[in-house]
Amino acid sequence: MQTRVRVYAFVCLLFDDVLHKHAQGIFFIQVHLELKLMVMFNSTGELLATGDQGGRVVVFQREQESKNQPHRRGEYNVYSTFQSHEPEFDYLKSLEIEEKINKIRWLPQQNAAYFLLSTNDKTVKLWKISERDKRPEGYNLKDEEGRIRDPTTITTLRVPVLRPMDLMVEATPRRIFSNAHTYHINSISVNSDNETYMSTDDLRINLWNLEITNRSFNIVDIKPANMEELTEVITAAEFHPNQCNTFVYSSSKGSIRLCDMRTSALCDNHSKLFEEPEDPSNRSFFSEIISSISDVKFSHSGRYLMTRDYLTVKVWDINMESKPLETYQVHDYLRSKLCSLYENDCIFDKFECVWNGTDSVLMTGSYNNFFRMFDRNTKRDVTLEASRENSKPRAILKPRKVCVGGKRRKDEISVDSLDFSKKILHTAWHPNENIIAVAATNNLYIFQDKVN
Repeated sequence: MQTRVRVYAFVCLLFDDVLHKHAQGIFFIQVHLELKLMVMFNSTGELLATGDQGGRVVVFQREQESKNQPHRRGEYNVYSTFQSHEPEFDYLKSLEIEEKINKIRWLPQQNAAYFLLSTNDKTVKLWKISERDKRPEGYNLKDEEGRIRDPTTITTLRVPVLRPMDLMVEATPRRIFSNAHTYHINSISVNSDNETYMSTDDLRINLWNLEITNRSFNIVDIKPANMEELTEVITAAEFHPNQCNTFVYSSSKGSIRLCDMRTSALCDNHSKLFEEPEDPSNRSFFSEIISSISDVKFSHSGRYLMTRDYLTVKVWDINMESKPLETYQVHDYLRSKLCSLYENDCIFDKFECVWNGTDSVLMTGSYNNFFRMFDRNTKRDVTLEASRENSKPRAILKPRKVCVGGKRRKDEISVDSLDFSKKILHTAWHPNENIIAVAATNNLYIFQDKVN
């Protein structure tokens, strides 16, 4: 299926004055792909990659600044589209391997080309994205169409030359890392040494060298000898942004383990354990489910950890294991709806969380196409809605509020009216600027600073 993208440019949409009074603009990109887009900015923020359940990756590039059209500086247009993964079948286990993209991670740029890792449930691929605006001509042993010439007809020696051509962006697979995971891969993380990365499934974490595809090193293995004794699984993992020997992984029991690869080859014994004691008064049937951590992220400074469980976002100081430094309620109004959310399986949704470039604001998704932002300095928060209906030219992106009970104001929405099929699981924040990407079903929204 051909990818068609329509870009709608909107300006002067406001984030409200909750977050430093930043006036924000938005443009909305409707990507005709499968649902559940995965989004990720590269290290400079000039490229934004999205992956979908159809195994496709679409890369957007930011418009270069123009004196004639300075307002277009923040727009992202399609740069490259390629099929990253295809559906496969494991004949030994009689299992179908879906092509859906689970994670995308950019590698730091080393030269003119870009590199990214993408993974489905079983296979990680390293892709090179490069530009070509010249083509060689004047071969001796083959003609201009690429066909081999008869050597007896070659009477002169030609010097090949490079001729200009229309710019073409090529995506080529450079490495394929496979056959290392028994269970589904849920996260990948590139190390700060730019030589290794790790891939994580439910029970194991493997360390790979980017140049070696036929073997990996198992650094965490929590699989018990008897699977009936299994009590938790690994949900996410990430390397420290600066220390190549340190990484962290989270579990379905709500705990976070910090590991140091210098202590031993197999990091089953963690260096630090971050776990908040459960309040017995809040104990319920759903306690263990909603305490499962769906995402963990180091701050850019490496000092803090941010975790997302079903109802909250927590910030941990890596020097304080006893309790989180900060706790933010994402959608506490759903606590009374846990039974129905369990019945429709929404309680198992895995929401991601992201930092802004200065580690001062947190962002995560919710239902009804809502996403939440929390300012760590002022302790204020805002709920915004990523909706095409609300994204009109020169409109105001107003904060949304959810009414739990009693009288409902005009600008509020009742908790009973929330659409749980519309969910924002994946978000991304530009590393240096106030630009965010929000994936809502098959729509990609990009919010940016207001430009005059």
